[in-house]
Amino acid sequence: MKKFFALALVASTFILSMSLCGPSSQKNSSDLAKPESLNLVTNLPGGNGPVLAVKIDDTPAAHPQLNLEKADVLYIEQVEGGLSRIAALFTNPTTLPEEVGPVRSARISDLDILAQYGHVGFAFSGAQKLFYPKIDAANLENLSADHEPQAIYSRDVNRQAPTNLILHPKLLLKKSISDEKRVIDLAKNPGWSFGAAPTGGVGIDDVTFSWPASKYSASWSSKEKRWLLSYNGSPDLSASGMQLGSPTLIIQKVVITPSIYHDKVGGVTPFSQTVGSGTAYLLRDGKAYPIFWNRVSADKPTTWTLKDGSPANFVRGQIWIALTDSEPKFTKSAAVATTK
Repeated sequence: MKKFFALALVASTFILSMSLCGPSSQKNSSDLAKPESLNLVTNLPGGNGPVLAVKIDDTPAAHPQLNLEKADVLYIEQVEGGLSRIAALFTNPTTLPEEVGPVRSARISDLDILAQYGHVGFAFSGAQKLFYPKIDAANLENLSADHEPQAIYSRDVNRQAPTNLILHPKLLLKKSISDEKRVIDLAKNPGWSFGAAPTGGVGIDDVTFSWPASKYSASWSSKEKRWLLSYNGSPDLSASGMQLGSPTLIIQKVVITPSIYHDKVGGVTPFSQTVGSGTAYLLRDGKAYPIFWNRVSADKPTTWTLKDGSPANFVRGQIWIALTDSEPKFTKSAAVATTK
């Protein structure tokens, strides 16, 4: 059986690189077969594959999470009880992991977050009953555990339910695109640009950003040239032992309000408003820069600019975006200027 799955995974990688995901993807499908082509989301080599978004549990019991270091973009959002949950996007076919998880249920904020990436594949484990019609009406492919076999969504016997559901993304995309002929868009320009750091900024040692029942901090590593994350006071380690983090960290200030949905014990689901405009902080190269974000509609990308309207350039590589309605706390002698 192990030999069968190994062959299936090799075959799925080849098929994904050659498959066409619909008329809009025909134009870019050759990128999948060119290792030298750059991924539009991270500006790293590997090309532009189908966009797969995976909903990841972010409670203490879910840590260490599996293969989040291989995601291209990760959004941290607030859910019931003031806890956080992660939407991890995989777009580079050369770095798509064999497993990722633990997978948890979808939330209303996910629909707007994902809409800017086009017709994405959305992998999750269940949702509130009243929320399913919204998922069905959204511009995405529902690839939830409700519809897939145990070979694609398996249980980790070393973890406790409900934080033990593990996705096999290569098998999922092979089944969805090659076997079932589903349309999933390839990665496209996400609305940000890469380049030199802005002038100014304030050098910082670390930053803390939080939600009512979840706290993250990030410290700059000059050796690794990236922000190293901590979760609830401890290093945020992946199951591989690698500390999670990225060269570009965005703390995006959003309005968070109660939605009409609630969980099975009555907890109200919060909604993070990512369409509109607001302020944010760009953290890169050991500095923090106050910036602005703007998104005119759900199907349009978010743009990130400096005070003068010029692009707020990101560093190539993985990107973390924290959606919070509270001001982060920077620990450095010089205070970071606000964008107000």
